[in-house]
Amino acid sequence: MARTIRLALAQINLTVGDLPGNTARMLDYLQQARESGADLVAFPELATTGYPPEDLLFKRSFVGANVEAMEEVVAASDGIVVVLGYVRPRPHPNPLPEGEGTKIANSAAVGFDGKLIDTYDKIFLPNYGVFDEERYFVKGNVCPVYEMGDVRIGVNVCEDIWYETGPTSVQRQAGAELIININASPYHAGKSKYRRDNIVASRATENGLFVAYLNTVGGQDELVFDGNSMVCDPRGQVLARGPAFQEALILADIEIDSVPQHQPHTPNAECEATLAAVGSPKTIKIPSHTVGAHSRAPLPEREHPVETEEIEEIYRALVLGTRDYLHKTGFRKAIVGLSGGIDSALTAVVAADALGPENVLGITMPSRYSSGGSVDDSAELARNLGIEFWEIPVEPAHTAFTDMLAERFAGTDPNVAEENVQARIRGNVLMTVSNKFGWIVLTTGNKSEMAMGYATLYGDMAGGFAVLKDVEKMTVYALSRWRNANAHKFPLPATSGESDVITSPSLSISPPVEGNIGGEWERPQGVIPQAIIDKPPSAELREGQLDEDSLPPYEILDPVIQAYVEDDRSYAEMVDMGHDPAVVRQVIAAVDRNEYKRRQAPPGVKITPRAFGRDRRLPIVNRYRQT
Repeated sequence: MARTIRLALAQINLTVGDLPGNTARMLDYLQQARESGADLVAFPELATTGYPPEDLLFKRSFVGANVEAMEEVVAASDGIVVVLGYVRPRPHPNPLPEGEGTKIANSAAVGFDGKLIDTYDKIFLPNYGVFDEERYFVKGNVCPVYEMGDVRIGVNVCEDIWYETGPTSVQRQAGAELIININASPYHAGKSKYRRDNIVASRATENGLFVAYLNTVGGQDELVFDGNSMVCDPRGQVLARGPAFQEALILADIEIDSVPQHQPHTPNAECEATLAAVGSPKTIKIPSHTVGAHSRAPLPEREHPVETEEIEEIYRALVLGTRDYLHKTGFRKAIVGLSGGIDSALTAVVAADALGPENVLGITMPSRYSSGGSVDDSAELARNLGIEFWEIPVEPAHTAFTDMLAERFAGTDPNVAEENVQARIRGNVLMTVSNKFGWIVLTTGNKSEMAMGYATLYGDMAGGFAVLKDVEKMTVYALSRWRNANAHKFPLPATSGESDVITSPSLSISPPVEGNIGGEWERPQGVIPQAIIDKPPSAELREGQLDEDSLPPYEILDPVIQAYVEDDRSYAEMVDMGHDPAVVRQVIAAVDRNEYKRRQAPPGVKITPRAFGRDRRLPIVNRYRQT
């Protein structure tokens, strides 16, 4: 008789600290899994608390409430095995010194028929990049295998499966035929394919077993979790896969005997020692559970979700990260300062796709140096998107500042101080509107600008969330072109011609924007006007200003920033790679000098392997300079 187990992987969107909400979500998906005839349902890493809970873990009340949440889900496990991530307090054999809290583990609970059967404690604790798990958790030392009827299953957590010799190989040696690996693995470009080919498929083929890899989905502060859960067979072939950036209940019937499973190599003495250091195996029988004992219809044939190209993955990560940051922090509407440039245009489009155009306000704030295209192109973008659009000229405030400082600045040459006054006035306008109506300001700066310090503190850096903070300038262009070519994937309301242009009467010094924003309007194929994509980048803070007056061309600049910031290349290495020594020196000096600015910038979506902020922690006071 064929041994078949039906798995349900709950790829769900969790919120850090929302223990009641996370519990309710798990109970809902548990019921869906039961109704689908699943033998086992799995939930992500730290599903009770959301990931990463950070210093909430120092609160004993929070850890206690998380245990209660786990127990509530396990209590609902009638007739189905449940695996879920939670924080487990680990008692000490000896009394703790005064002031020390209870040690805790990043754990997976295994329950059945309303009872907690066992707990697995994560063994490999990541402590690099965005991860800081050694700050909070103690590592486990046992690798259990669970006998469900006549199927043997190993359970482990996230980082545990990234190691060739690790819990998976220990569990395979103890007889496991299927591994359930629960995750909260953040996204960066290219990671999903790497996970599939180099981690999940590799562990399956190395050990001759099935691997079910479950990842959470959703945004949490700077992080985005992409889902992309999967089940691989012992040949490394994907049997089932979840969608990217969407919640889903992934069902899979695994015929344990359908694929000839090779036995793993007999470990030599060195491997035996490594395996022993990872953790001791143990076998636990789940009582009174026979896999597939209940009658159920076969699962319908379903096509795997279509794999997306990298540029689409990045765009969808930005949309999901923006949507979840706003919704999970309680905001429903966003403000974008529209300059007529590519960065603010892309930010507005991402916001409209994330929140709906009715929840986005674009504000253009022309000054004496603004080109006519700045306002006209912004208005056309607003028409195309169907967002509300205000024009608030900043000339009156600019004149007031100039007059107010004239005496103190007398006898000096104008410099960036006078230029940045305009940016700071605009920041004040945006934040005042935010303060008045309770809407969040989305800043529009990109990673190239933030690397070089090409941004104004308390000006264009003012806001609550930085959508493009980790997106280099050339990627901004690529995303804009991709979005224009794929408008059909992001349907906006049929009539985008209902946007209002509102000009503040008290600040108006220029004629109204030409053209009728209301009335009939046929949306073009691309929402971002081609004029915005084609125009040379400019802050427009002085007459005839272009970004290239201060920065190398972005197609030259971006690879150097990537080499220095993301790859930690030295000056000599970058020059040997063929980069212009003068550009390399400029980048190193600017990146090092502007750490203080980045420390004051709002959070933004992480889409590269090494983003500013959590990934890259450098001191502001720092006299080290490369020679």
